[in-house]
Amino acid sequence: MTTTPVRLLIIDDDPLVRAGLALMLGGADDIDIVGEGADGSEAAALVERLRPDVVLMDIRMPVMDGLSATELLRARPDAPEIVVLTTFHADEQVLRAIRAGAAGFVLKDTPPARIVESVRRVAAGDPVLSPAVTRQLMARAAGDGHGERTDRAARARERVALLAGREREVAVAVAQGLSNAEIATTLYLSVATVKTQVSRILAKFGLNNRVQIALLVHDAGLLDDENRSSPG
Repeated sequence: MTTTPVRLLIIDDDPLVRAGLALMLGGADDIDIVGEGADGSEAAALVERLRPDVVLMDIRMPVMDGLSATELLRARPDAPEIVVLTTFHADEQVLRAIRAGAAGFVLKDTPPARIVESVRRVAAGDPVLSPAVTRQLMARAAGDGHGERTDRAARARERVALLAGREREVAVAVAQGLSNAEIATTLYLSVATVKTQVSRILAKFGLNNRVQIALLVHDAGLLDDENRSSPG
């Protein structure tokens, strides 16, 4: 069966980085690099013209940074998936990118094969954050000011109260970094049912991806509740 290649747009202000990424990703049969940009300010026009499935976006650029560009692109009705490039594991800027709707991030020193796999996964609808990275982002979110954290927690608890029992279980499992297959095994569901539940949660709250589900669950304190109820 023939699979349509993933249409990829690369945006980075460093021409050497762009060339390296193009060389690395262009070698994959199922990835088609449709264009390159040198700054976030070029992103909207490039997306409009090239219609990429995924944008690999540098965070730090001189005219318009990748965060502002991500927010701009994700507001589009036909928004491409965004993977941000960064040099840090746990950066507040990465957290802002995730909240804006980025599907995840990869480090610039990530092995080439893993970057290629990340693009494939995002195109397929899966985030590219490992459980370890997700926990780091959660810790950064928890480090916000007390007043801001309290207000966000109250809003999050109001939202998760709308979840049905099974939806709540799936949401918590997503926040724990489990894959659909792992959630299915843990909750004795089929993978198809898990996918349906995740889609319902995303639609119910107007979220873009699983990482935003994880942040919502964290903000509401559901992971703390889960830890307290676990034996040991």
